[in-house]
Parts: sequence; structure tokens; C-alpha cells
Amino acid sequence: MEAEAHAEPNYMKIFWWLLALTLFEVAIIYAHIPKVFLAVALILTAIIKALLVAINFMHLRFERWTLIAVTILPLLLVIDLLLGILPDMAHIPF
Repeated sequence: MEAEAHAEPNYMKIFWWLLALTLFEVAIIYAHIPKVFLAVALILTAIIKALLVAINFMHLRFERWTLIAVTILPLLLVIDLLLGILPDMAHIPF
């Protein structure tokens, strides 16, 4: 079976995006915002960075949709779990 050829990702562009997102994470830690918003911002930034790495460095962009579904399903389950315990976490003082 012959491997399909695909274009290489622009690794420097991805590097600069990851650097910018990391600097954003560091800067937001020093911003005086409520901890809940800080946690949400840091989690969303981490998810974006993980997707950038998975899509480009792990070449998931060129994989079958079943493999992508296998990687996305656990993320959806984690989000569901967090949303499920969110009412209980509302009573925990931060």
C-alpha cells in the first residue's frame, strides 16, 4: 500500500502561535482577574495548544475521521464530567 503524500505543515508558524499562546498564559496569570475566569482561560488556551500540536505535529489532519473521533470523544467526556460536577464546585470557596 502506497503512502499518500501531503504537504508539510508550516512548523515555524505553529511555533509562533504556540509561543504567543504561552506568553498569553503567563500574562493572564499576572492579571488580577477572578480565579474562575483565570482557570477557564488557562484551560481553553491549553486545549487550543493541544489541538495545534495534535493536528500539525501528530499529522491528525491527514488521518481518517474514525481516529479523530477516538481522540475527541475523551475530551467530550471530560467536558461532560466537569459540567456535571460544576454545581457541586459552586459551593467550594476558591
